[in-house]
Amino acid sequence: MNPKEQKRLDLFCQFAVVAGAEALKSAGLDGELNDNARCGVIVSSGIGGMHTIIEQTKVMENRGMDRVSPMLVPMMISDMASGYLAMKHNFQGPNFCVVSACASALHSIGEAFWIIKRGDADVMMAGGTEAGVVDLGIAGFASMHALSTRNDDPMAACRPFDRDRDGFVPAEGAGILVLEEEGHARKRGANILAEVVGYGLSCDAYHFTAPRDDASCTTAAIEAAFRTAQLPYTDLAYINAHGTSTVMNDKCETLAIKQALGEHARKVAISSTKSMTGHMLGASGGFESIVCVKAIQESCVPPTINQCNPDPDCDLDYVPNEAREMQVPLALKLNFGFGGHNAAVLFRKYA
Repeated sequence: MNPKEQKRLDLFCQFAVVAGAEALKSAGLDGELNDNARCGVIVSSGIGGMHTIIEQTKVMENRGMDRVSPMLVPMMISDMASGYLAMKHNFQGPNFCVVSACASALHSIGEAFWIIKRGDADVMMAGGTEAGVVDLGIAGFASMHALSTRNDDPMAACRPFDRDRDGFVPAEGAGILVLEEEGHARKRGANILAEVVGYGLSCDAYHFTAPRDDASCTTAAIEAAFRTAQLPYTDLAYINAHGTSTVMNDKCETLAIKQALGEHARKVAISSTKSMTGHMLGASGGFESIVCVKAIQESCVPPTINQCNPDPDCDLDYVPNEAREMQVPLALKLNFGFGGHNAAVLFRKYA
């Protein structure tokens, strides 16, 4: 980005600009498009422009209300990543963002899937972006005891599904995919990396931040994804879990997987890549969906690191500490957000 462009965008939008350009280049769509009205964007953020809000609050307090930037509102609102990507690439089709906390990016991918499936677009950029590693955000999560306090050993602080987990480690970034209608992609000779085949969503309707103890609604989202795909559970090889390293999430996510998959749950490889990357909040589902696609492509499942002490409540195969070479014909991505938002997307090897 040139300096003028950078100055007009919050950091979360800057991340989206770069990830979006990378996605379009990978898809071979970084040139002229035949029908811009059939191309859309759903790139979401759980928090939006927190850097801008903090910066402009200081301006107002120190220099007065009349010195607040006229770009405050467009820089801080969560939908500006989608809006700006559409302006930059002239995508004139469906355009909005989903704000569902840490499920935002995965909901975006699922909704883009439905938009293409019902014929409203041929191409959709979808995913999430987040830049929430700021003092105010850290303070808020710390006050609610959501973060790990293992500050003496930061590399081992994020330990999903481990008995000694004590909270998540925040991160930021962006992950964006290009979804395209199959016939449209084949006609232009696109390099198809994988296929989105299922999408499920639900709400716990239970608590501001805690999941339901019985994991029934999370289970329902997984079941809905398989109903959409019309595939048996036994086809599933890998789950990229939400796996935040918080006590309640990991326990309830494990229970949901067991309830949805039955006996097959013990035959599926599961990993939380947050153990290595930290938690990108609203961008998680975009980045971690890319992980699912790469696992399918490369026949290799990433590990859950810092798996040292088994938890009796988390007793499935979390691919402890080392990557595993294996065939991945079908992968499931799960993400959940404060407010009880649950999302599940199935990715299949394209043949």
